[in-house]
Amino acid sequence: RIQAMHPPFAARQSPFAGPLLMLLSACLFTAMNVLLKQAMADFSIWDIGFYRFCGGLVLLTVVFGRRGNPFRSSDTKLLVVRGCTGSVAFIFFILSVRLLPVSTALMLLYSFPAFAALFSSWIYREKVSPAGWACLAMVLVGVAVLVHPQRGGEGLGYAAGVLSAVFAGLTMAIVRQLKQTNGSVVIYLYFCLVGSLVTAPFFLQAPVLPLSSSQMLVCGGIILTSIVGQLLMNHGFGYCRSWEGGLYMTSEVLFTALAGILMFGDPVDWRFALGGTLIVGS
Repeated sequence: RIQAMHPPFAARQSPFAGPLLMLLSACLFTAMNVLLKQAMADFSIWDIGFYRFCGGLVLLTVVFGRRGNPFRSSDTKLLVVRGCTGSVAFIFFILSVRLLPVSTALMLLYSFPAFAALFSSWIYREKVSPAGWACLAMVLVGVAVLVHPQRGGEGLGYAAGVLSAVFAGLTMAIVRQLKQTNGSVVIYLYFCLVGSLVTAPFFLQAPVLPLSSSQMLVCGGIILTSIVGQLLMNHGFGYCRSWEGGLYMTSEVLFTALAGILMFGDPVDWRFALGGTLIVGS
């Protein structure tokens, strides 16, 4: 109860809890990103989104619903808003992954700590230190260096990547606020609920079912890695501010960039190197 009401006190008692939880979450999201890239060959954006959200909704309801109503909360409206912003961020991210190298799409997404700081300071009056603003400025400069729009699909991919960062930043600010009085499970449950409702109509128009064993493993892997990674991240926000948690999570950029280069042959040029260095260095 003390931890839920006074996260700064909890953070002082466990100074490594926040970074450790965020790093573990980043590792799991890296695995999810690799699976997402593999799933692109067989599934549409709406297929992947629906399987992730609906699968998480069903699994968490079965596991945690035995002890009572897992959706019970006094912040239902804010939880629904968080579900909407998180779902939009995920859809834009999937679109950018389809149009861009996965490492580039992820770097664009991980400019979100800057937007999280802006939304947190504007909506919730969360204080950002001068050093924090300097690090966030490094993130934006890194994105500016990384982004080099060209004609065709790449321009749309860059736009989707930046929009995913904007909505992810707003989502992180809301999650940080919700974590004061809500557990990690209920926050993610509402995300899955809203995400399922958003993606279901498009999925049902032309559903692609996972029929082969490899497709089932990929879909199952996306569901499991996203659930555990999201729960660890939500819990980590009980020990750090929204923009701090976002900066810790930028380690996912490095992990996924390495995976993209080694597994998918993603290109490495001076823009990638300099922009990536500034983002991860922040």
